[in-house]
Amino acid sequence: MLKIIMPTIMLLPMALLSPQKFLWTNTTTHSILIATASLHWLLPTYYPHKNLTQWTGIDQTSSPLLVLSCWLLPLMIMASQNHLQHEPPTRKRIFITALITIQPFIILAFSTTELMLFYISFEATLIPTLILITRWGNQPERLSAGTYLLFYTLISSLPLLVTILHLHAHTGTLHLSMLKLIPPSHTNTWTTTLSNLALLTAFMVKAPLYGLHLWLPKAHVEAPIAGSMLLAALLLKLGGYGIMRTTLLMNPLPNHLHYPFLTLALWGALMTSSICLRQTDLKSLIAYSSVSHMGLVIAAGMIQTHWSFAGAMILMISHGLTSSMLFCLANTNYERTHSRILLLTRGMQPLLPLMATWWLVANLTNMALPPTTNLMAELTIMIALFNWSALTIILTGTATLLTAAYTLFMLLTTQRGTLPTHITSIQNSTTREHLLMTLHTIPMLLLILKPDLIS
Repeated sequence: MLKIIMPTIMLLPMALLSPQKFLWTNTTTHSILIATASLHWLLPTYYPHKNLTQWTGIDQTSSPLLVLSCWLLPLMIMASQNHLQHEPPTRKRIFITALITIQPFIILAFSTTELMLFYISFEATLIPTLILITRWGNQPERLSAGTYLLFYTLISSLPLLVTILHLHAHTGTLHLSMLKLIPPSHTNTWTTTLSNLALLTAFMVKAPLYGLHLWLPKAHVEAPIAGSMLLAALLLKLGGYGIMRTTLLMNPLPNHLHYPFLTLALWGALMTSSICLRQTDLKSLIAYSSVSHMGLVIAAGMIQTHWSFAGAMILMISHGLTSSMLFCLANTNYERTHSRILLLTRGMQPLLPLMATWWLVANLTNMALPPTTNLMAELTIMIALFNWSALTIILTGTATLLTAAYTLFMLLTTQRGTLPTHITSIQNSTTREHLLMTLHTIPMLLLILKPDLIS
């Protein structure tokens, strides 16, 4: 555990002290080394917790998310090179340190076995993202986006803290491995239902449930590219991971807590994917699509079967890779045309033909084309939900249909059509961008071959 956390902390003096010429190369190579070293966590074991220290341990549920978070740090640093070109060197250093400080917090949040430490790291990831959005965003509306993000997460996570303290006062321990041994209290009192509700709502806001999702499109639209990659690929997964962790503590979950969350999640998947069809803003379209995907994850986490947990895990990993890649592609368009409006960036295929192939790959994986892991995950979740109640197939089926519709709509409007008249000259796509896209697609294509690493 420490052999990953210590180098990520040592990235901070490297970003602050490396000479100006080698700043980007040093930080990216070091973080890529950390990412390759973290791959050994994926080896499947029969032990419940690997590398068990007193507070951290790696489970089969947390190791894929840990590897994903280590893998995305070099990609975020690589993606934000271009829009920091004209900044003074100290600001570049501060940006990179803001990206690096969030990393050990995410690693702690995914690997901890103690609920209080989990809560602390879960909240500590909020601060660097807030700094990223409100300082390095593109428009002046980024301040309102930052306040939305802050107040949504803080108001929702205060009951979580109260519940954790209440649990500690009752059981005397907060270790997950100890809490699993305590027999469940079959009391249907107000305190148990309210504490279950409080445990759930904090993660429901983080992995946005439909109705609590309003901070997400704002934050995505205003964030810089590294901020929205971080938000889409890791912080949404914190919510799903928290749901998968805490629902196991409240066994068996009472039915009147199931139903509102399940209906909201599935109906929200339907609603947000139909919102996507009317969207004019590229980044906001991708943000709403990630809301609809995480709705499936929430619905799968609520019914607590083996199949649904495996499907939720695979969907979280593959959605992290695909949505992060889509944000990178939208950012390459934005850096060339300086607008996110779909009507002003259409017809890019004759100008950047190689980028068009990356767009095609990302959109097909987002649409859950077979044989991608997205399709596998959506199918397992749908089978589990259908087994739970046959009526859910209506909602999930229409949601997948609309997903295919808006991804194809996005592909056609950005790549095909007549070129807008205001684009006269456009810069070529660089090697850095192509490397970024390949590093996103290679894990997706390799996971098709061995998907049991992440289930």
